[in-house]
Amino acid sequence: MAEKKIVVIGAGVAGLTTSLLLSKNRSYKITVAAKHMPGDYDIEYASPWAGADYLPVSLEGTDAAEWDRNTWPYFLDLAQNYPEAGIHFQRSEIYNRKKDLGSPTPKFPPNPWWKDLLPDFQEIPKSELRPDIDNASSFTSVCINTAIYLPWLVSQCLKEGVVFKRAVFSHVSEAATPGIHHSGSSADLLINCTGLSASKLGGVEDVSLFPVRGQIVVVRNNPGGIYSISGCDDGPEEGAYIMTRAAGGGTVLGGSNQKGNWESQVDPNLATRIMKRCVDLSPQLTDGKGIEHLDVIRQSVGLRPSREGGVRIEKEKIDGTWVVHNYGHGGAGYQSSYGCSQAAVQLVEEALQDWTEGIQ
Repeated sequence: MAEKKIVVIGAGVAGLTTSLLLSKNRSYKITVAAKHMPGDYDIEYASPWAGADYLPVSLEGTDAAEWDRNTWPYFLDLAQNYPEAGIHFQRSEIYNRKKDLGSPTPKFPPNPWWKDLLPDFQEIPKSELRPDIDNASSFTSVCINTAIYLPWLVSQCLKEGVVFKRAVFSHVSEAATPGIHHSGSSADLLINCTGLSASKLGGVEDVSLFPVRGQIVVVRNNPGGIYSISGCDDGPEEGAYIMTRAAGGGTVLGGSNQKGNWESQVDPNLATRIMKRCVDLSPQLTDGKGIEHLDVIRQSVGLRPSREGGVRIEKEKIDGTWVVHNYGHGGAGYQSSYGCSQAAVQLVEEALQDWTEGIQ
């Protein structure tokens, strides 16, 4: 196949993973053009703020479940064989309360589709649970230190010949113009991995996108695992989860699921509630003591790039150039990253085949 010039717009986990998978095809010459790059911390750039772990909340039989399923083998391999990627195994425990049904916080069904996918899955006996917990499960998952993993993705892309450059576009078709691709020529195909910014990117302007605000506290305390609960009594948009990042990345305490909330600044009252809930969920965080024994590193806010109707993985022609979209992952950006990128790569292959054959 003749060389094809591809520009990937966006350098979050979706754009980087898609670029890495594409780079395995030597006929693809790839430029990642993005406003934000790993190392940046900006409210427009969701990926650095994520926890992140692998805990699917997708429904069995959906595309989302398939993307989550197809991602796990990659994280399993990375955690086993590539410590430099910043991913490690963690024992995970998830707790359900029936009264949280209907709230926007993640729910964990007693018999999830992924129970035979993740190692060591088992139900926690009712006798070991607090009175307000209806059921709970434990299993082995992974936690991702995003401060290590995102630069690692960049390094793997660079090894495969991917070129990175800063760029800001008002219209998606600008990425196809001569001078954006590192060859100096026009791009043959674009991949849109702009997250929430796709809501204002000309030619896309997806009005179905919305933020789900997440606030976290990062501490030095180590509870020894990942812990999540389906909700809390502080409000329907608040919950509690705990995950310890690999390689000294600290322990993330969350959180909130505030739909439509664009506020970028930390709410100190919410931070206090988060810390109280997490100490209650995992008393070993402070050896049974109060939140004053949490050793806080920082507090931060991220906006999950969510979308009515779910992730958009589609292809279309805009101003004569094929564009493949891969955005709108919400809180599942990491745990669906390889599955979504595989689907996007398939659309790239289809679009370029149509382009080669002259199909409009």
